[in-house]
Amino acid sequence: MRFTRYCRSLLSTPAMAVERYTKSHQSGADIAMVDLEDSVPPALKEEARRLAEEFFTLPSTKLARSAVRINTLSGPDGLCDLIAITRYRVKPDLVLIPMAESPRDIEIAAGAIGAHCPETEFLAVVETPLGIEHAPAIAAAGHRLRGLVFGSADYAFAVGARLSWEALAHARARVVNSARAAGVEAMDAPFFEVTDLAGLRREAQLARDFGFSGKIAVHPRQLSLINETFSPDEALLERARRVVAAGLENGRSVTVVDGVMVGMPFFEASQRLIEQFDPPRPDDRPRPEIPHDLREHPQDQAPTDPPSHATEK
Repeated sequence: MRFTRYCRSLLSTPAMAVERYTKSHQSGADIAMVDLEDSVPPALKEEARRLAEEFFTLPSTKLARSAVRINTLSGPDGLCDLIAITRYRVKPDLVLIPMAESPRDIEIAAGAIGAHCPETEFLAVVETPLGIEHAPAIAAAGHRLRGLVFGSADYAFAVGARLSWEALAHARARVVNSARAAGVEAMDAPFFEVTDLAGLRREAQLARDFGFSGKIAVHPRQLSLINETFSPDEALLERARRVVAAGLENGRSVTVVDGVMVGMPFFEASQRLIEQFDPPRPDDRPRPEIPHDLREHPQDQAPTDPPSHATEK
C-alpha cells in the first residue's frame, strides 16, 4: 500500500455557498475545493467565478491544498473559468479538470493558465468511457498533472452500470494502474450515502487496497474516517522506524528487519512514511535521516510501506 498526505481526502464546496468557505479550509481535508461545475446553475456561472476568488484568500491549515473544479473544456465555461483563475490575486494550488478524455484536455488547461499560475497543478477527473480508455495517456499528459480522479456516477450512467463497487471494479483498476504507471496519484470517487459510515469504511478500505491514494468526501463528517483509512497505523509506523534505524546502521547494505530481508527501496519508503506521518513532537529528540544521496525519489512522492513478507532480490 502507498500513503501520502497530498490527497487522502478532498472536500467540495459550491462556489455560491460563500458562507461555507472558511469551514471548508478548516475541515481537515487534504484538499479544500471550490466547485464551479455541477453545483452551479448555468445562469450563475459568471457570478460563481467572481465569488470563488475569495476562497483562495482565506487561511488554511498548514498541509491543506486549495483547489477549484472548473467546467468541462468541451464548452466555453471551462475556458472562461481558466481565464478567471489567471486573474485571481491568490492562485489555486490545484485545478480539477472534469470529463477528461484525452491528453489534449490537460494541454489546453496548461496553455490557458500558462505563466500566470506557475505553481498550479492539475487533477484530471476520468468519468466517461472514452476517458477510461484513454486513462494511460491522460495520466502521462505533463508535469502539471499530479493525479487521476475516478468519477463513478457519470461513468456508471454512461455505461448503464450499477453504482456499486463490484460493477465498477474494472474502471477503478484501470484508473489506478494508469496513474501508477505514469507516477501520479489516484483518487477514488465519493461514497454518496452520507449517513452510512460502515459502508464508507468498507468502500474506503477497498479503494486503499486497490491502490488509490485517497477518496473524495461529500460531507465533512466523512473526512476523519477517510483520512484514517488512507493513513498508516501505528504498527506500520513502528516498523518503518525499525527499518530506517537498520538502514542508518548498515548504510547501503542489505539487512534483516523482523525476519524480512530489506534494502534501499525499503529504507527510502520507510523514511518518506515517517516524514509525512510521524513528524517529531516538541519533546522528541531530533531523528537522524537517511542521507539524500541514498534517496532516489522526491520526498513528496507517495510513500510505499515495505511489504511485511517479502524477500528483496
